[in-house]
Amino acid sequence: MRRHKLLLALPWLIALLAILFGGNALRPNVSASHQGIYDNIQLFNEVLNLVSEYYVESIESDSLIQGAIGGMLDQLDPHSNYIHPKRFEEMDERNRGTYQGIGVSFAIRDGHLTVISPMEGGPSDRLGIRAGDIITHIEGESAFQIKENEVFEKLRGPKGTRVQVTVRRAGRKEPLEFEIVRDEIPIESVPYAFMLEPGTGYVRMRNFSARTSDELEAALQQLEAEGLERLVLDLRGNSGGYLNAAVEVTDKFIEAGKKIVYTKGRIRGSSDDYFATDAATHPRLPLVILINAGSASASEIVSGAVQDWDRGLVVGQQSFGKGLVQRQYRLRNGGALLLTVARYYTPSGRLIQRPYEPDGREAYYRELADRFAEDDSSTAEPDSGEVPIYHTLLQERPVTGGGGIWPDVIIEASYHPSQLNTDLMLERKYFDYVNRYLSDEADRLPTEFPAFLAEFQVTDAMLDDFRALLEADSFAFEPETLATHRDEVARGIRSEMARFLWGENMRYRVLVAADPAVQRAVELLPEASAMLAESERIEAKRAAAE
Repeated sequence: MRRHKLLLALPWLIALLAILFGGNALRPNVSASHQGIYDNIQLFNEVLNLVSEYYVESIESDSLIQGAIGGMLDQLDPHSNYIHPKRFEEMDERNRGTYQGIGVSFAIRDGHLTVISPMEGGPSDRLGIRAGDIITHIEGESAFQIKENEVFEKLRGPKGTRVQVTVRRAGRKEPLEFEIVRDEIPIESVPYAFMLEPGTGYVRMRNFSARTSDELEAALQQLEAEGLERLVLDLRGNSGGYLNAAVEVTDKFIEAGKKIVYTKGRIRGSSDDYFATDAATHPRLPLVILINAGSASASEIVSGAVQDWDRGLVVGQQSFGKGLVQRQYRLRNGGALLLTVARYYTPSGRLIQRPYEPDGREAYYRELADRFAEDDSSTAEPDSGEVPIYHTLLQERPVTGGGGIWPDVIIEASYHPSQLNTDLMLERKYFDYVNRYLSDEADRLPTEFPAFLAEFQVTDAMLDDFRALLEADSFAFEPETLATHRDEVARGIRSEMARFLWGENMRYRVLVAADPAVQRAVELLPEASAMLAESERIEAKRAAAE
């Protein structure tokens, strides 16, 4: 039976290679190159069956075939991937609406289960799990060399159920233990939209799905009803998504006829130009876009087009640098092949893709982790001797090409939570304190959120009560550490109160109000407004000359 299962794997692999090579791999004697492919498939099948027949241990075909596929794709680029059926189901869920689990996106890198990003507001995010954390154990069992389908089986589950995970974090000698309560994970593209101050709106966008354009439009119309005059669009940590969604989002801010992005590929249909249409709904809105090292793909299309057309300011840190377009091919086992078919370029001709080497995926992603970890990476300037310089299309400002989008204004990354803050969230101490405080003092708090945000402060007496709670619960901490991180702890208490009283959106609003990157973006809005006015002047002059 085992031999029979292995033999059945050959047609499956041939079908996959047929996708890659246009179907000719199925027919010998088509050409010398395709004959070579066919011969190598036969060689692979021969080796596969010898392993099955004579290897010292029994081996399942699935692990061998998927290992072979992984090895083949490793020779390509870092973004061509085989998607296991369970993982593909997750991708589908991401576009449909919700799922139940711990709320992280992950990848298995060199056998380690690595957190790519926690879902904002999800169970893992609330406990302080970070991008780059390595989950070493799940329910006490090692997660090293875990398979993707096993990750879904162990971490997904009904809302309210619990799972224990052990995390290794860079810079920490001891592992961290988290008990995560699974929850319903919303998968909105635009989870937060609110006014920061009169006339100034803020929109957080975390991915680009089929619904992103509609969600953004609804958010902007809501803000316009509240007096929106200028906008901060936060794309930090947005790993991207659909190319068409990026074009539709950019189209809201770029006037008709302007190129948004273009692609170049080898096969028919992979090279194309994408232009703004007359459907632009907010072309006169002063705009600042926030990006960081986690802003990738579709995020870079939006920020690159806005920058190239002198339409707004891009602020933050160098983005991820993913300038490759994948086409999705469904496979007969329910999985999919995401295969790079083109590169994309900003309107000025910049290729955003970071350099990579075949079989160099680990180094490619490790570079990103290093950029997050290094304190001075957030304010690094591009090396003028190594990267090409382009110019924007209206005001002819110099902009850096290659290796991601370089902001117009580089600022330090927002602070990472201290270990004390992480431990307090991990042990649910903010929750415990706020739960007790509100049971006695709720009547003394403002009844409306704007008044709470503007007026309510955590007092020294409240912090003394909080310290007493920690001591009563035998929570290990140094008093001087609590004093050092007083503002951060006070913010944790305020945000937890906002969650209790008004929900997750208002918790996030409290945190954003104290975010130095957002504060800097607001300060730069007058400059963005002046840029927009200058671009309009240039265009009016060109139109008159014609």
